[in-house]
Amino acid sequence: MSVVQWPHRLLTLDDWAGLPETPEHRVEVVEGALLVSPRPLYFHQRAVNRLTYWLDEQTSPDLSAMGEAEMVVTLAPLTVRVPDVLVTSALVADENPARASAEDARLVIEVLSEGTVRTDRVTKFSEYAEVGIEHYWIVDLDAPVSMITYRLVDGEYENFGEHTGKIDLEFEGSALTFDLDALTTRRP
Repeated sequence: MSVVQWPHRLLTLDDWAGLPETPEHRVEVVEGALLVSPRPLYFHQRAVNRLTYWLDEQTSPDLSAMGEAEMVVTLAPLTVRVPDVLVTSALVADENPARASAEDARLVIEVLSEGTVRTDRVTKFSEYAEVGIEHYWIVDLDAPVSMITYRLVDGEYENFGEHTGKIDLEFEGSALTFDLDALTTRRP
């Protein structure tokens, strides 16, 4: 077993890039400090996969949805988040970057899980607004499965709808249809 040498200072992007991958944990950097949490449970993973697929299939070919892609929120102090779903331009995605920048994010979706509720509803809510991510959606898998869609208006997120069941939304000129109840079922 090898021992990771942690820097004795706040992490930089180079430090972050040099850390070993840890598939059994979810790791982010918040203002230079590591934030380590357990991997999400199976229903959470299924929901992320379905949302990513549905968005990739239903949005314009100019957009691309990715699940659990790293996103640099700020460089100093370094904050790197790993949103559950990130929608960016196809041009950015086709460059195959190690991580996207917050400026590239068109939509971020977080799926609530045990231990992330406050982070997703408060901390990330304010972080994403501060860096100008226009669309932020939060999915709650507790019955009934629901989604709140927020849009940035004058620097603050406004609630654009609370949804359950089968829903129709518009996102950047694309008509989207989601069956929120199918996010955790074996077959949608």
